[in-house]
Amino acid sequence: MKLLVQRAERASVSVDGAVVGKIGRGYLVLFGAGEPDTEEDCERLSRKLLNLRIFSDENGKINLSLKDVGGELLIISQFTLYADCRHGNRPNFIGAKEPRGAERLYEYFCELCAREVHVEKGVFGAHMRVELCNDGPFTVMLESG
Repeated sequence: MKLLVQRAERASVSVDGAVVGKIGRGYLVLFGAGEPDTEEDCERLSRKLLNLRIFSDENGKINLSLKDVGGELLIISQFTLYADCRHGNRPNFIGAKEPRGAERLYEYFCELCAREVHVEKGVFGAHMRVELCNDGPFTVMLESG
């Protein structure tokens, strides 16, 4: 499982011109499930994400988590995180989980996060337009296994 986490001042996602998810301060998370990923990976990475300390405290030190600052999550499915470009110029996605299994893990991951913070989502499998005001910029990759 791969999570590309971007600290955001604000972010939104639209499908067919309509906003389907929007947050203020928090994280835009691009979520990709790989072939071997399981619900246990979702549980471990959701805990890691919610406790990741990449917000500044009162002294300007990177020391606060999403929960500490009352932040929100915008979680968007993104199988292209599994693009393999090592051979040739056209990526392959052999390492990505098949769509039905990936959607199940995506929904489970979102559900786990929503138990602790406000979560907005994209639409699984849809063509989406994502807007982000990246704070920093600050981007972190979290991976299972």
